[in-house]
Amino acid sequence: MAIAGHPLHAMMVTFPIAFLMSVAATDVVWIISQDPFWARLSLWLVGAGAISGSAAALAGTVELLLIPGVRRRGVSWSHFVAGITLISVAFTNWYLRLAGSEDMILPWGFALSLLGAVLVGIAGWLGANLVFDHRIGIIDHDGD
Repeated sequence: MAIAGHPLHAMMVTFPIAFLMSVAATDVVWIISQDPFWARLSLWLVGAGAISGSAAALAGTVELLLIPGVRRRGVSWSHFVAGITLISVAFTNWYLRLAGSEDMILPWGFALSLLGAVLVGIAGWLGANLVFDHRIGIIDHDGD
């Protein structure tokens, strides 16, 4: 799936990566300051990360299932599992915070934020492996 030759999944993952990596940071600031603003920001970031991550995951799943070169690589399936796990953690974190964003930060919200950041790193490393090592989504032009 591409727009003007640019892979859709690769373009879409930048937002959930930024949102979900920021949640742990805003949780730390809330832990230090106890300012409710940071709890609300964490709530919005994890929600935005869960929703935008779901859209990116849908595009990635379509590519995984429809493109044989992607489907037959084991690292593609590992990337898929890491991504789906990440989205599940993000939605769980968001759900827990909806009832009371400050009450759920310690210990579960922060723990899920840290787990999410680790999963972003794992999924990102596997995705980069697909692009840079397996050349998925790369168009080779003559002479380049």
